[in-house]
Amino acid sequence: MTPPWIRTPEALAELARSLEGCRTIALDTESDSLYHHFEKVCLVQLATDRGDAWLVDALAVRDLSPLAAVLADPGVVKVLHGADYDVTTLKRDFGFAFASIFDTMIAARLLGRSEIGLAAVARDELGVTLTKTNQKDDWSRRPLTPQQEAYALADVLHLVEVRERLEAKLVAAGRLDWMREECEVVSALEAVVRKRSPEAYLEIKGAKRLPPRALAALRELHAWRERRAEETDTPPFKILGNESLMRLAEFRPKDAAGLRAVPGVLPRLQRHAGDLLAAVRRAEELPEAELPRVVRSPRPVVPDAVLHRVERLKAWRDRKAKELAVEASVVLPQRLIDRLAEAAPASPTALAGVEGLRRWRVREFGTDLLAAVS
Repeated sequence: MTPPWIRTPEALAELARSLEGCRTIALDTESDSLYHHFEKVCLVQLATDRGDAWLVDALAVRDLSPLAAVLADPGVVKVLHGADYDVTTLKRDFGFAFASIFDTMIAARLLGRSEIGLAAVARDELGVTLTKTNQKDDWSRRPLTPQQEAYALADVLHLVEVRERLEAKLVAAGRLDWMREECEVVSALEAVVRKRSPEAYLEIKGAKRLPPRALAALRELHAWRERRAEETDTPPFKILGNESLMRLAEFRPKDAAGLRAVPGVLPRLQRHAGDLLAAVRRAEELPEAELPRVVRSPRPVVPDAVLHRVERLKAWRDRKAKELAVEASVVLPQRLIDRLAEAAPASPTALAGVEGLRRWRVREFGTDLLAAVS
């Protein structure tokens, strides 16, 4: 199927009008995070319960506000798979609000599926085969190939029917309320915020084990890479990988010969050799008192009573998950076990006040949870 392309404001306005009366809309997006530092939504795919489908070129039409009303309409179900990424990036780029989301990935988890990717869910529910051949393509390039168009369209063409089948199974299992509440949380997610943290270099694997002088070099090299990424709109990992940054910080070469000895750096970055050596030199010249140091907080002492509650909650959680044939984290993820063990709520009201517990867990498991932490 070759879908209509939406490439002008006029065509988008007509699309928005054509969506009036739809009760279900399938939605997906493609972005360019693997190819650009300043990631953006490049393509929006839509399909309806009437069998229509479109590809909206979000690069040609940057004002997608005509779609805002239907996305925020609680009377229209929006079907997505793994919706959190699409929701947060669409909010970031276009300021959308969402209501009545049905996330087929969440539905698959609540039904106890071991494979929850869209290809697996579509295969299991409809017997169709979806490929991920173009998943890592540069979606900012135009024109798209017929294969890319078909790939993008396939992600929404089957979602409406998949949703119908999964919803029926959720109803039969008595878990539709679980689904609704989990999807309410997704709808309310905040937009992705682009920010640069001066402490981001500490998140590189192994960084916190470096001695102060090497850590200073890593900080300078990381800052150079970030500036270069912004100047060229290139993902940082394509400029210099984290492993190479760590090697440079550990070796701290003083000249071109030393730089050549660091694996994974030259010759690809030959023309930036001066910048890399300058970054290392700045770290070497820092006074001892100005070197960065990792502040290690003492490990908190957890009272025995809390530890016992954690163990009781885990044991109950594992039994319940087996009974319901779902992953243990569906019943009670570790973060909630820790919060419950710490708070030790003694009443249904206190239990309902535990952050993130969700109303459905209080209804379904409240008595057991209170017993486990009593």
